[in-house]
Amino acid sequence: MLLPRRPVILFGVCFFLIILLTVRSLSRPWHEVPQVIGLGDLIPSSSNTTALWNTTRGHTNDDLFAPPPRFFPGTPKPPGHKYSKVLVVTRTKEEDTDWIAEELPDWERAIYVADDPSAPLHPPKNKGHEVMIYLTYIIDHYDKLPDVAVFMHSHQFAWHNDVLFGGDAAQLLRSLNLNRVIREGYMNTRCGFGPGCPAWMHPGAVEEDETKQEEIMLARAWGELFPDQQIPSVLSQPCCAQFALSRERIRSIPRARFVYYRDWLLSTELSDYITGRIWEYLWQYIFTGEAVLCPNENVCLCDGYGFCFGGPDEWQAYRDAEAQRDKLQHEFDDWLWVSDEMALAFGAEPDETSNPEHTMTETGDYLINRLQDKEREAFSMLSSALERGRNPKYRALEAGRPWKEGDGF
Repeated sequence: MLLPRRPVILFGVCFFLIILLTVRSLSRPWHEVPQVIGLGDLIPSSSNTTALWNTTRGHTNDDLFAPPPRFFPGTPKPPGHKYSKVLVVTRTKEEDTDWIAEELPDWERAIYVADDPSAPLHPPKNKGHEVMIYLTYIIDHYDKLPDVAVFMHSHQFAWHNDVLFGGDAAQLLRSLNLNRVIREGYMNTRCGFGPGCPAWMHPGAVEEDETKQEEIMLARAWGELFPDQQIPSVLSQPCCAQFALSRERIRSIPRARFVYYRDWLLSTELSDYITGRIWEYLWQYIFTGEAVLCPNENVCLCDGYGFCFGGPDEWQAYRDAEAQRDKLQHEFDDWLWVSDEMALAFGAEPDETSNPEHTMTETGDYLINRLQDKEREAFSMLSSALERGRNPKYRALEAGRPWKEGDGF
């Protein structure tokens, strides 16, 4: 039986109007939706509509996907408190880490073997260098973290451990001020700026720099890891992926985020080398929210390790004295070499066991006297810095933080 034509038309019109009204009530104009272009960059809105829409809902454009972590300074324990602490180390089967137990018996140890799935501690996949292991430790120990966790490479001696420690990681850790770690939440164990500071990585770069091949990959990684955050123009912190964290700072970030970061590492097509290098300049952002984290070297050395030179000018004066001493040492070594060559040319055999002063000329005397003077000057400055560093008041003064009688470091 056929229905009359007019009711059918009327029904169709009503149905169309209902659908149209429903869609319009559910939809929002395009400019009210975060617009993503390229590798995660957000198009800024040209009107106030978006800001108004977000304000009425209690959030901003930067946290539409997930609220950003809120970071607060920590409060150190009273003087004399013994913090629980663990050293999280990444190593391969060939690398020796016996030095840790010998040099640092008071530290708990979590030593992961990257390339041995049968080891008691190992990552789910050997990828991303130390990144996979650092994230795995945090994920697995999130509910049973110590007061302080320090994340480091396996070698005891390395150029990127500050020169004041002779490159010795054990000496660095024995000097580390755990109170500063608690206050800051995140602390790079390296104070020296180069490489990494003050402006190292430029995620927007499109031309490859052979000295930092990961730079042109940063924008892609950023867009995948932080899809709701604008790409910063600069990412910087002192190299080289060794840092200390307080328990509170780790737990200010939901465990699920660390799982997400590790899942990205497991699934990304970027290479093991590139992912490791990229994350070297992401840690400070994840744990502080700062794209650039380059504390003054003198403050880091004083408050962090007890080398209190008195300020940036005094620290620079010490560095200048060290540089002059090294230059004089090279000049003296060159002079010794020339002296030996001249002795051989005239048929004399240089005596390597004798005191070089036996063959000194006026030039040699001048060089060695200047070298000794500069060594004494640098040693005096270093001794004074260490003496000041034993006083918590001096540390607070150089770091620019309040201090009262009875406060610790």
